[in-house]
Formats: sequence, structure tokens, C-alpha cells
Amino acid sequence: MDPTQDLFFIITERGEGIPTYIQPGTICYINEKRYFDEVSAESPMLPVKWLGSHFEHRVQVDCLHPLCAVKAALLQALDTEEERLDAFLKKEALEAAADLKEGSPVFVERNGKLRQGTLRYIGSRNRTVFPDCTSGTFFRVELQGGGEEVWVPFTCLRPAPEAPEAPVQEGDRVIFFPDQEKRARRGMVIELKKTNGETMAFISTDRDEQGEKGGAVTVPINYVLKEEYHPSDMESMDTTDPGTVNGSSIILHSRVRVKLGKGPEYGIVRWIGQLPGMDGTRVGLELDKKTGVNDGTFMNKRYFTCPPKQGLFVKLSSCSPDISDTQGCDVDAESETVPPINTEDVKRLLVGRMKGIQGHCNSCYMDSALFSLFSCSSVLDSLLFKPADPKDQPIQRTLLMDIVNPLRRKGFVEAGSVMKLRKQLQERGYCPTFTTHEKDPEEFLSLIMNKILSLEPPIKLCSGGSIQSSFCYQIFLDETHNLILPTVQQLIEHSFYSGNLKLAEVPSCLILQMPRFGKNFKMFQKIIPSFELDITALISDGPQQCLLCGGLANEECVECFRDPAFSRNGFKYFCHTCSSQVHSHHSRKSHRPSRAFVPDGWLQAVAPPKDKMELFAVLCIDTSHYVSFLKYGPNTTDWAFFDSMSDREGETDGYNIPEVRLCPEVARYLHMPLTQLAHLQPRDMDDVAKRLFCDAYMYLYQSPSASLYH
Repeated sequence: MDPTQDLFFIITERGEGIPTYIQPGTICYINEKRYFDEVSAESPMLPVKWLGSHFEHRVQVDCLHPLCAVKAALLQALDTEEERLDAFLKKEALEAAADLKEGSPVFVERNGKLRQGTLRYIGSRNRTVFPDCTSGTFFRVELQGGGEEVWVPFTCLRPAPEAPEAPVQEGDRVIFFPDQEKRARRGMVIELKKTNGETMAFISTDRDEQGEKGGAVTVPINYVLKEEYHPSDMESMDTTDPGTVNGSSIILHSRVRVKLGKGPEYGIVRWIGQLPGMDGTRVGLELDKKTGVNDGTFMNKRYFTCPPKQGLFVKLSSCSPDISDTQGCDVDAESETVPPINTEDVKRLLVGRMKGIQGHCNSCYMDSALFSLFSCSSVLDSLLFKPADPKDQPIQRTLLMDIVNPLRRKGFVEAGSVMKLRKQLQERGYCPTFTTHEKDPEEFLSLIMNKILSLEPPIKLCSGGSIQSSFCYQIFLDETHNLILPTVQQLIEHSFYSGNLKLAEVPSCLILQMPRFGKNFKMFQKIIPSFELDITALISDGPQQCLLCGGLANEECVECFRDPAFSRNGFKYFCHTCSSQVHSHHSRKSHRPSRAFVPDGWLQAVAPPKDKMELFAVLCIDTSHYVSFLKYGPNTTDWAFFDSMSDREGETDGYNIPEVRLCPEVARYLHMPLTQLAHLQPRDMDDVAKRLFCDAYMYLYQSPSASLYH
């Protein structure tokens, strides 16, 4: 047998010519030249040999399914024909294993648990040059935490995700292995720091070493993994040993709350008992939403029946009674982290009267800012968990427990919660008029992010060789701009051009203040939202794409920015060839292109990737009143409008009625021809859409990779 000259097949069913002792799942092969001779003769039978046998059998073609030599060797490493056939039919694990390379990070199934490790060798255990399809291809894995090595077939492996450029950042929820423990623990990264040349992660843990809630540990970054990358379906919840916590009050058919890694879920207990291979008492839940992993079955055995993706088996200690329906209060609200409202739940949870954040006494600037930042985005959730000065911890706690969690859980925050935050800010001496006077959103955000919680500014601006940090960026334009109906993309490009600015790195959050002469004097009658902000050309030390051929750019021409031939293309980058052609024109011969950043080893023909930011909210102002828009989904119609003082009940002793409403009509203006939109008078536009286009004060963008919850 020669894998370079033979063709491989797997028997998928019984058929003519197959001996009774040969089962489906058996691997066989035939010489490639002979195979084509048989095919040319249109023979319905193929003369094949079983792996490890020299005897030839003519087998019906319809019973054979072709395999490449690599996959044949992978399957041959399994013990039984039944395992091989099952792995072949499921395909996913086989396809993933065929792409694995030595040095790849993987998870290995050992004694019913997953261990993280690194692939050190792939092949036959006797190290033949070619894959030995008789003995099969195995994987030698060095396990993380102790250096133990194991040999396993591909069915015991799960590829770990490729680590991004910044695999773990401050604010990430993570899986980690402290002190080389074999069992993973969970927590949130509070700080990354260098110690003796090694990056260490300071992690606030869900459980300390004694199993009590809360704790902290410092772990080498190599032993830390983002929680969203962990391949477990069921273990992103309470990982303590089963106990009697709430056990006596949890019975069949009772409603419970279960704390998962992405936040709490609710459901009905359909089964209680022991599961094979698992310690302690387990509970089978039928969840209210399709956030489970099964339909009531476990390891091919049915324990109860529920709709697909609504069944989940968890530890008894992970559950607590759902008393919110009977007592009108939230369960264990102080110990949970509630993820942002997703696209599918916006209409159910967030839309209507008495929804959003209730306004009171000039609070609209704060209501709109908090609603925009936290209802459907987690880009600044690190504010909620970052260690704060003891005197400022009550402010952080109020922000999380009284505002963000209720907003995401119930879609409503009462006015008293925001007033509580305003009083705390005033009592701390940050401003004597926080409870009475109106402020600017950027003033409030800067205070919270900078002075109180000392968050690292997300925006790093390069200018003249120096780097300046900022929480917001105010767009300024020089007097020579020719913009009439600009997009946000054009505004930031022109602002960076006129200010000779670049970004030092891709920001996690980009808050842009629109150009104005004070609150009440707008520079443009309308501004068109940009759903995506392409900031590739704004990065100082990033590879750029040639404007003409799409390859790697070597030069930048600042003077071409205003060239009418490229008026809609912002910053101009070219490769050497295209730059020569462009600047051969008499109108551009005086231009002086500068050298663009080119990474070492980057191939000229490889197009650089794009760095883009996603729009998630817009703050608007009209006659000193702030409102906001959420861009809550991918469609052009996925817009929601929020006003914390939409209506009022009563007079002096009354209260404001906040409202959130969907506004899909915005899409009509986004699809309107520019000339028509430019000549359209604001008074002729739909009222809500007019506020978005005509009253924009602040645009909020986030990096697609910055979410804390996935």
C-alpha cells in the first residue's frame, strides 16, 4: 500500500461482494491506475483491499465512499468500524482534525473532562514517513499544567480557536488554570501587567480557593482563555460541587433561575436525579428561551421532553427558586451580571411606554448616554467591574445594580435610580449642581470614565510623533472643506486630514462629537449615518490597501485627499506602480507622496485586512433636550428611538413617562438618492427620522471584537 498512489474508500452500507465479517465503517483501498481502468470500463464493481489485508474483493461501487489518505488514516485510528462510520457521517470533527497542524492549541477529552494542550506530533505512533493507514494517525498532545503527554485519536480532540492579536484584554470574562490546576476556573480580567518579562493577568474570580463567592488571583497569560472560546456547552455556570443550596425548595415542575456564563436564564424543572459520568444531583430544565443545548436527552437517553434547544442539564447548586413572579422582586440581583439586550429581544423587552430610563429634573443628558451605552452594547462594561477607589465604589455599584442590570433585565430604570447616581456624584464633590442642572453627555462620560473609574482612554491619537489619549473625539473641519451632505465616514476623514491626525491603534469604543458651533448651531443641516466606520486608513502603523489595484500600498499622498478625481475616497494610498501612474498626470506632478507603513514580510499581492467599527447608538439634541437612537440590528430598518421624557403624567407632583419605539422609517431616507435627500426640508421629514439626520450630537461606535458577552 502506498498512500501516494492508492485511493481510499469507506464502506457505508452492506452490498454485493462484501464478506459477512466486514462491517460498514471499514476502510479499503485500490491502486489509482487500476481504479481509472475499472472506471473507464464502466464496471459496477471495484477490486479493493481492506486495510491490513492483502486479499482482494470486488465490491459494489454504490457501497463505497471516497476518502483522502489523510482522513482515511484519521479514521483508521479509531477502535471499531462503528466509531469510524459515525465519525465519517458527522464530518465536523473529521474536517477539523484534517486541518490541524503541529503546535496548534487544542482541547483533549480526558476522563469526561476537557483539558487544554498543544499538539506536538501528528502521525503514526511508529513515526513512518507517510501516514500509515494501517495503524492510523494519532495526535500526541502536551497537556497544559504539568507537561503530561497523551496520545489520542481525533475524536478526543477539539480545536481551540486561533488566538487573536490581543487574545485577552482587561474586562474580558475568562477561563483560567491557576497554579497549574487541572480544573478550569472563571473570572474577569481586571488588569494586565508585566512581571519579570512575563505578562500576568490579575483576575477577579467567581469563586475563591475555598469555593466562596468572590476572590482574586494572578495567573500567567498563557493559562488564560477568553470565556467565549471555551468549547463546553454546559459548564459556563456555577462550578462548585453540588450541595444543598436551595435544594429543599427545588422540586419537579417548580420554576427556577439558573446562572449561566452569559447571564441568568429561567425555566421549569422537568427532572431531578443522577447523570452517568457526573457527580452529584443534576436538574433537567426546560428553559423559557432557546438557549439550551438539547431536547431533554443526554448521551442518547431521554430524561424528559421539551422543544429543541430548550433543554439543559445543570447542577442543583446552579439553580435557585424563581421568586420574582410571586414576590415581585429580582432574585440575587446583586451577584449577577446581565448581558446586553440582543436583537431578537429588543421588541419584547425594550419597546413601549415606561421603557428605557425614566427622566427627572434635567436628567435627559445622563438618561440618553446611559441608555445608549449599556442597553444593547457591552463595549464599556469594564467600567462596571474595574477596581475602583473605595470612596467611589458606591457610585460604581449604583451604576451596575440600580441602572445597567435593571435596564437589561426588565427594560426599565426608574427615575430614582438615576437621581441616586446624581446625588452620589454631587456628594463626592465632583460638581455641586449634578442633581439640578443639565450637563453635556461628554462631561458626564468623562467624569465617570476618567476621574472616578480611571478607565484607560480608548482613543489614542497620533500627531507630530506624539500620542494623545481621549475618551471622545470632537470633529473639527477647516474652512476649506467642500462637504454639503456628509456621512460620518467623510466627517472623520476630513477632520483627521485637517488636523494631521492618525489613530495609534484600533479603539474598542469610538465616541464622535459632531461638528457644531455650540449646542444650538449646527454646521450641517443633515448628517448621514455610517453603519460601519472604515478606519483602516486612519491607523498610523497599519498596512494599507492600494486605492487602484487593491494590493499592498507603499505610499500615501496627502495632497491627493482633495483631488476631485478621488473626492469620495478619503485618504489616498498607492502601490509604487499605481502611484507612478497617478502622479504622471500634469495636475499631480508637484505632489510629494510619503512612505506608507509596510509590515515586515508582507507579500505585495496580499490585500491588507480592513479595520471597521460598528455603529451602535446616536445621541441627538434639539432645544437643549437629549434623545437617543439605538442601531440594534444589522438591517437598515433596525432602529429604536428613546426619549426619557416622552410624556408626563400629572403636573408638579407628577412623573415623566419614558418611551422606546421602533423607527424603521429611518431606512427610507437612507435609501433615498442623495440629491433628493439634500433638497428635502426637515419640516417635510418624519419627525423621528428628522431628529436622527438633523439633530445628531454624538455618534457611538464599537469594535466588533470588544463585546464581553457572545
